[in-house]
Amino acid sequence: MDLFLQTLLNGLLQSGIYALVASGLALAVGVVGIVNFAHGEFLMIGAFMAWAASAFLGVDPLLSLPIVAVAVFGVGALTYRVSIRHVLLAPELNQMLLTFGLGILLQNLALMLLGGNTRTVTTPYQASSLSFGELSIGGPKAIAFGLAAALLGALYFTLYRTVLGRQMRAVAQNRRGAQLIGIPVDRVYLIAFGVSCGLAAVAGVLVSVLLFASPTVGLVFALKAFAIIVMAGLGNLTGVLWASVILGVSEALVQTYVPGGGGWSDAVFFLMIFGTLVLRSFRRTA
Repeated sequence: MDLFLQTLLNGLLQSGIYALVASGLALAVGVVGIVNFAHGEFLMIGAFMAWAASAFLGVDPLLSLPIVAVAVFGVGALTYRVSIRHVLLAPELNQMLLTFGLGILLQNLALMLLGGNTRTVTTPYQASSLSFGELSIGGPKAIAFGLAAALLGALYFTLYRTVLGRQMRAVAQNRRGAQLIGIPVDRVYLIAFGVSCGLAAVAGVLVSVLLFASPTVGLVFALKAFAIIVMAGLGNLTGVLWASVILGVSEALVQTYVPGGGGWSDAVFFLMIFGTLVLRSFRRTA
C-alpha cells in the first residue's frame, strides 16, 4: 500500500511540470490559434539560461527564474512580431511549417553554440527530501511542484479575474467580435504568445534542476504537452490540469508495476492520445 501511495505521489509531483508546459502550449493554441511546434525549444532556452546563470554567475537556478521568464517572454513577443503574426490568417500547413522550422533553427543553434552534451546544475538542496510517515518527497521535486502550482494559479487568476484575461478569452472565442468592441487583438496575441513562451522557459528552469539542460531536452516535454492538450481539448486550459495529472500518474504506475516500465512509460501518452481520439470519434457518430 505504501508503494502504491508513493507511486501516486510521484506521479502527482511530475504532473506539475507537465501542466506548466501544456498550459503554455494551450494558451498559444486557444488564444492565438496557432500550434507552436517550437514550444519545446523555448523550454530548452530556459533550461540553458538557468544552467548558464549557475555555471558562470553562481546564481541558484531558481533565483534566476524571474529573469529567465521575462527574457523569454521578450523573445516570444519578438518571435510573434517578426514571424507568427504574418501567418495567422494563412493556411494551417503554413503555420505548422513556420513553427516546425523555428524549432529546428533554435535546436541547431543550441547544438552549434553549446554542443550536444547534457549540462547539469548542482544546488545545496539537490539531495534533500521531505518525509511524511512512510512517504518521502525529493526536495527539488517538491519545490518544482510548488512553483508550478503557484504559476498555474497566477495564470488562471489572470485569465478569469483580470481585464487582460477577459480580453484573451474574448479573442479566443471570436476574434472579429473582439475587434468590433475595441479589444486590441494584435496586442492580446502578442502578450498571449509571449506568456506561452515564458511558461515553457520557467518549466525549463525547473527541468534543469530536476534533470539537465540539452539541445533536445524540450522535445519529450513538448510531445507530452501535445498529448495533454489533445486529451483536454485544444485550448481547454481547465482540462489541461486533469489531463496532466492523468498522464503523470499513469507514467508513474507503469514505471513501478510494469516490468521494464521505464521503456513502456514513453508510450503511455501515445496510447492516451489514441484512446482520446477514438472516444471522440464514437461520440461524434453516436
